Amino acid sequence: MATVTVFGLGEAGSAIAVDLAASGQAVQGFDPAPVPTPVGVIRLDDPRRAVLDSDVVLALTGAADATTALGQALDDIPAGTLYADLSTGSPALKRALAATAAGAGLPFADVALMGTVPDKGIRTPALASGDGADAFVTRFSPLGMPVRSTGPDAGAAATRKLLRSTVVKGVAALLVESMQAARRAGVDAEIWDNLAEQFTAADAAFLHRMLEGTERHAARRHHEMEATVELLEELGIDAIMTRATTEVLRRVRSGEASGVGDLAPPGDPHRTAPEAEPEEEETT
Repeated sequence: MATVTVFGLGEAGSAIAVDLAASGQAVQGFDPAPVPTPVGVIRLDDPRRAVLDSDVVLALTGAADATTALGQALDDIPAGTLYADLSTGSPALKRALAATAAGAGLPFADVALMGTVPDKGIRTPALASGDGADAFVTRFSPLGMPVRSTGPDAGAAATRKLLRSTVVKGVAALLVESMQAARRAGVDAEIWDNLAEQFTAADAAFLHRMLEGTERHAARRHHEMEATVELLEELGIDAIMTRATTEVLRRVRSGEASGVGDLAPPGDPHRTAPEAEPEEEETT
């Protein structure tokens, strides 16, 4: 039976390993940390032994450990074995890993997980790139992973993941800053409910309004965010994210950042023609 080896048995690695084992795959794992062994996984204490009978190696380590993960058993992985790195690393890191893998005769897949792995496990949406991307899709799609190839260039999947992270992690950081301030002001429940309502109603048209409104109303919004920085500082909050927002609006207002309203893809049906600025802007 073909065997999947999983390097890294933390939260994400364990979730995927458990699902693979439950689907009937033989799964071997290695992690030097004192973490629990996932159900159905044969855990080995030597990474070189863990890869000997594998047709696929999945590295689910942190990006800082990705190079070490590949190197720790590189000479023992059978030539032709698919090596997939699922860390959230930079495109440059993925290209370097691909080059190292190629030198050992291993097809390489740069895999970007595009969702919360502990919630979805093997069903986490994913992108794959590199010379082993198609093989990865062929191997894991039948097991329930919604994965598609973005081409043969390692780093292409990571690029898409990190560009998305700019928004997803940025919004999370803004939420932290806003809720810290709201709690200091004693209105955290009210602000939470309002934000939940806004995000629940968000759709593609909402994204368009954010871009187009930012360009059209940059001056007004810049002043609004200056006032917001002042409020947060009065509340004792270091307004790192809010100051960054203020600076972006300043650049849009001054023309340093132009064409913001046109950043949405041209073919998107929610894209609208420019309108004259109204006397009063709707509050959003």
